[in-house]
Amino acid sequence: MSQHHPITHHPITLGTTLYSFTNEFHARQASLEDLIRETDRRGLGPALEVVGFQSFRSFPDVSDAEADRFKAVLAETSLYANCLGINADRFMHPGTPISDDEMVEFHLRQIAAAAKLGFKCVRYQNTATPGVIRRCVDLAEKLGVKLGLEIHAPHSANHPDIVKYRTMYDEVGSDLLGFIPDFGATAHAVPDLHLNYFRNVVGAPETAIQKALEIWHDDAIEPFQRFGALMQWAGKNGVEDRHAVELMIIYGIINRMEPESWAEIMPQCFHIHGKFYDVDPATGKEAAIDYDRTMKVFLDNGFSGTISGEWEGHMVDDGSGFARVEAWHAMMRNILGAGA
Repeated sequence: MSQHHPITHHPITLGTTLYSFTNEFHARQASLEDLIRETDRRGLGPALEVVGFQSFRSFPDVSDAEADRFKAVLAETSLYANCLGINADRFMHPGTPISDDEMVEFHLRQIAAAAKLGFKCVRYQNTATPGVIRRCVDLAEKLGVKLGLEIHAPHSANHPDIVKYRTMYDEVGSDLLGFIPDFGATAHAVPDLHLNYFRNVVGAPETAIQKALEIWHDDAIEPFQRFGALMQWAGKNGVEDRHAVELMIIYGIINRMEPESWAEIMPQCFHIHGKFYDVDPATGKEAAIDYDRTMKVFLDNGFSGTISGEWEGHMVDDGSGFARVEAWHAMMRNILGAGA
């Protein structure tokens, strides 16, 4: 068992999502059990987050054998099952979206699996409408599993789509309904990891990269309209579709909302995705997301819950996530102080 023993009186508990180690997982360098043990060995807990379909072969129902094996590995460590990422795939049948009834049934199975595995909450996605989630509350109440909508770029806390969930939450009045802010929604720069990828791997023209950045910084363009704006410009300027499509990734993973906007939903936040791309070991800072400013919003507004380090650089970088997550934890301990 890990010798790291975090002080637990701090209202914010650190953790890690194994999604950060997608490169290790996809390269078959490590199994789920290996990743759990290594996360613990490096002191990257105690709150553990995993993605259901990435981590469990029998998901979304989860066999007794797989659930028992997962719990047994956790019992070897100082980690605990905190958040399970579940999916809301509308097009499980190619070309034909599934009905709301099918979506409800799909979510009920995943919520039951979360409880069976011992998770305290699930992260659900906005392709599950407020009406679908409303119909899942009874099971969540029965099993004691919190349902958290991930607010992910290009959405923001006050986007009309999110306001519909806030309204439904007010109507239902369950303490198990809440939000999971993703810090990529309140970034202030495009990560260098992505710019290097666009230049050195994709081979996109520099003019196209600069145009993509210009659109990303343009507050006159609504976040969901940036995709089309770039494609339209690319078509008029002879940029290949394959390059434009690669560049558009920045609009779907990072947004420029002010960190203070999280305060609006703070009472209903119980978990955070601590999205990051590159913490500079020399400065201890994340270059694309202002963690000092963002965490101040959560601390000043009394947030009490968990935050998972989530390295998403694997989308454009084949390197290991472990050292990067270690740097994130060091940054967070510095921000939170001795209590972390």
